[in-house]
Amino acid sequence: MKRALLIFLIPVLLPASALAEGVLGYYQYPTIYGETVVFAAEGDLWTVPIAGGSARRLTTHPGEESHPAISPDGSTLAFSATYEGPREVYTMPLAGGLPTRQTWEAESSTVNSWTPDGRLLYATSHYSTLPDYQLVVLDLQGDYQRVPLSQASEGIYDTGGERLFFVRPGFHRNVTKRYTGGTARRVWRFEGEGTEAVALTDDYIGESHSPMWWDERVYFISDRDGTMNIWSMTEDGSDLRQHTNHSGWDVRDASLDDGRI
Repeated sequence: MKRALLIFLIPVLLPASALAEGVLGYYQYPTIYGETVVFAAEGDLWTVPIAGGSARRLTTHPGEESHPAISPDGSTLAFSATYEGPREVYTMPLAGGLPTRQTWEAESSTVNSWTPDGRLLYATSHYSTLPDYQLVVLDLQGDYQRVPLSQASEGIYDTGGERLFFVRPGFHRNVTKRYTGGTARRVWRFEGEGTEAVALTDDYIGESHSPMWWDERVYFISDRDGTMNIWSMTEDGSDLRQHTNHSGWDVRDASLDDGRI
């Protein structure tokens, strides 16, 4: 059986100048592809090899960039940015270049992931009559398709594009330790229009979020042991396994590519 290799990225995201000066940054929203990591810091996007070294800044706009995601072919970087007011979806070459605006929602639109066939999956409240997120699939020619789900965000497809794993309800902006209130997130599975979504983490009343799929298992973040750590389960929610054992300091975001997190 294949196993996922967990790579902890914090030590390799420090620019050489920061190490020399003893200044530590605040690094968020990692996305991994091959030997490349893209992350957010200082309101911009940066890239660095997994092996370490100096991080290279990809963006310099005064607006904030976040939630980067690298396309399946490794050529394009999608991200959310506040360049013109609301947070919208943009793309740019992974090697660097001018961003291209992809959405015009006038509502907060957050990049989630790419579909296996190279389309963007993002979450927005633009199409909802209530302040709830919904998922939208967008190709880079401008055609979009709304996923027929209410209260859905943080979506990821399996490699066949047949099963969608997502979070309901959307992030409540509350990071209280061991939160177990009514808006605690759960991981769900959806197999297409005409089917009912199935809750996979209803066994736990706390937070379960950020699903990632690989090798017929769903990896996700949960505070089941008192700290947000990485766990996994089969596609039906069984065979629960814990993969990290951080104590006190939470895993906030994670990204999976070819068996590496």
